[in-house]
Amino acid sequence: MERRNFIEKAVIGTAGISLVNSSGLFASTIIGANDKIVLALIGSGGRGTPTIINTCKLNANVVIKTICDVNDVKAAKAINEVEKALGYRPQRSHNMKEVFNDKDIDAVWISTPEHWHALATVWACQAGKDVYVEKNPTVSVWEGRKMVEAAKKYNRIVQVGFQNRSAPYAFSAREYIKSGKLGQIVHVKSYNMLGGSKWAPQPDAPVPAGLDWDQWLGPAPFVPYNPGIHDMNERGGWGNFWAYSGGHMADDASHVLDLARMVLGDPGHPKAIYGWGGNNAWGSNREVPEIQTITYDFEKFALTCVSGNATNYMKKTPQNIRMDPTLFPDWRTNATRTEIYGTEGLMYLGRHGGGWQVKGEDSVLIAQGGGIFPDNDHQKDFIESLRTRKNPNGDVEQAHLSASLIHLGNIAYRVGNNQLNFNGVTEKFIGNEAANKLLRRSYRENYKIQDKV
Repeated sequence: MERRNFIEKAVIGTAGISLVNSSGLFASTIIGANDKIVLALIGSGGRGTPTIINTCKLNANVVIKTICDVNDVKAAKAINEVEKALGYRPQRSHNMKEVFNDKDIDAVWISTPEHWHALATVWACQAGKDVYVEKNPTVSVWEGRKMVEAAKKYNRIVQVGFQNRSAPYAFSAREYIKSGKLGQIVHVKSYNMLGGSKWAPQPDAPVPAGLDWDQWLGPAPFVPYNPGIHDMNERGGWGNFWAYSGGHMADDASHVLDLARMVLGDPGHPKAIYGWGGNNAWGSNREVPEIQTITYDFEKFALTCVSGNATNYMKKTPQNIRMDPTLFPDWRTNATRTEIYGTEGLMYLGRHGGGWQVKGEDSVLIAQGGGIFPDNDHQKDFIESLRTRKNPNGDVEQAHLSASLIHLGNIAYRVGNNQLNFNGVTEKFIGNEAANKLLRRSYRENYKIQDKV
């Protein structure tokens, strides 16, 4: 059997008809449950590459046509990994607009740094592509609203990488709370208390060979290349700067807060936010704080989130517990837990596995639900949504509301650890123009999200 025919049969499966036209293996024919879906990866780092490969393994008739990255080293590595795992070599692109203009491609998988997420999503929707975009989906509240508008206007599926939205144990926790068994919710505490060390800046350096630095910066302000921001092989330190990220809150606390919102029935925007934070643990001089505590007023209850990199004795749920629905973490030192206080009990809730448990008086176990890491569930849900056009579990509307909690908390910190009142309808702060200016960022020419998407 010729290699090309073997690959087509191996990837396309048993659809019963030939799905190959002049474009070969990567011709798009998405119609129904048995039809081929053609993906492109935009941003080929350590998260995007393995997840898109796994999606192709989990779902029949899903292929990767293009790897798009401005970093030659990461792109070459991703292409080799796809060939090793799936048996064919995708093509290479340096510019995501080439991907958006390719009529074979049905959907894009956006795993760039956070400052590119919103613009890439809007451009993809405008080009008629469906989107999977990793968290945190935005770096500002205004961006999130534009993503929601673009998805609706162009009738696109936009699934955000808040994987807990597809976790069966998250659904059962939500049902337990909805049943009233936990009683009236009076307070919620979410934690993102990770380890770390003192951060030190690095001097600027020449742009490495094989990197388009201007495109990497994209919508962010132009600055000289700095190895403290970008790394040719690893993730890099861009999460320490407001131009590219929301810091520790956006990186891991976004998952925790989104899961808390989900099981609580997805409340809308809070009416007030109080923020505190600073570089008090290690004394770093980076832009994002080492530790911060945010309180959100949801009228019927308050939610607090503690986030940072100052507690090395706190750990995420161990991998063996994440993958075993019969095991639960030691909640006392679990770094990414949520505690939901009801009048009838206290629910401990894990993130990305770990399940949930409800304790009553004298720590008596009242109820529990096991759960495992939900990546597979989320990836299956995305492909199902493409084929059926159902709303995905991690829909962009709820993702925007969850991401906004990150931005609102960071803004409260950035304007002086203040309390801010917020109008959830207009998505504006009340009586604080300094805070309102941080709801939207400026964009470089050729990298703008327009007011009308």
